[in-house]
Amino acid sequence: MALTPSGQDVGSIPELEVRNLLKRFTARSVVGPLSFAVFAGEFVSLLGPSGCGKTTTLRCIAGFETPTEGSILLTGRPIEGEPPNRRNVGLVFQNYALFPHLSIFENVAFGLRLRRVGDAELRRRVGRVLELVGLPDLAQRYPGQLSGGQQQRIAIARCIVLEPRILLLDEPLSNLDLKLRLSMRRELRELQRRLGKTAVYVTHDQGEALALSDRIVVMSNGRIEQIGSPQEIYERPANAFVADFIGSSNLLDAVVVGVESDATIIRTDRGLTLRANSTAHAASDRVVAMVRPERIRLAEAGPTPADGENRLAARIKEATYLGQDLHLSLGIDSGEELAAVTQGSAAPRLAVGRPVMIAVDAADIFLLRK
Repeated sequence: MALTPSGQDVGSIPELEVRNLLKRFTARSVVGPLSFAVFAGEFVSLLGPSGCGKTTTLRCIAGFETPTEGSILLTGRPIEGEPPNRRNVGLVFQNYALFPHLSIFENVAFGLRLRRVGDAELRRRVGRVLELVGLPDLAQRYPGQLSGGQQQRIAIARCIVLEPRILLLDEPLSNLDLKLRLSMRRELRELQRRLGKTAVYVTHDQGEALALSDRIVVMSNGRIEQIGSPQEIYERPANAFVADFIGSSNLLDAVVVGVESDATIIRTDRGLTLRANSTAHAASDRVVAMVRPERIRLAEAGPTPADGENRLAARIKEATYLGQDLHLSLGIDSGEELAAVTQGSAAPRLAVGRPVMIAVDAADIFLLRK
């Protein structure tokens, strides 16, 4: 039985399914067609640069945009023709959208009052979700009296008090400073797991998507580039765009010059010959070789290279100390320039201009078709 990263049988009906969704604004401005599924309890992120269509996709799911073509299904039932308040989905906005003149209690209770929920039930549900987000003592305060992180939690509480089937989150952490964003990221993931809710999350922050998601939908120019788990997206990108957008990468244009039983030999356009652990290519194929900076190691000059290891002489062109990490720009004799990351404690002995020997395992050179 095949399972999603969250343990769901892929043969079961998805909680949410987007089929051939297309939204046309003008003849040249089009999002889609897009197709993807989200299973019960999954946390799926729509990730891509600004303007790629991820927020438009989310708004189509929520009902605030009408698709030009395609279907949106909730547990197998089409909902694209229904108004937002009939879709049983909850949307958390980027700017929180709290009512400044209402207390926190009334902000959270707002949707329940519109649904004419009885007073006793309303107080019970509001109290429960304020406990869930860890802010039960702030019910009588107003949004202006809360920190950014507290306002974000209230925005989430206002959404989940309506008990939606799916949570939709549109860059909800982007207005927070870095330290608070990291803290809220952990809290959001823990809350989603505790509630067992299915979540679709929009972000342009690669680190955020990698940390939060069961699966990531990488988007560019209104299209899907790749769908996969964070590890799949990072380790085996589908193309050069994904490799460049997710994390940091050294991308080298090259040609295959030889194929062995356990390796592919490539030569970069600047004449650097490397062994890559890939046999899915033929001689003369044009490729892009991806090497992650953290996979480049500093090596001793003396010992014989291990099997499958590439040894290269380099010179440090730039060194940026970032505490735990030291980011290096390395010049290779062939003219290539590689980014590498090593421990910050190595900074005193890695001065700019110093020659070094570096090593890259063939298994850490991933080849993409050009």
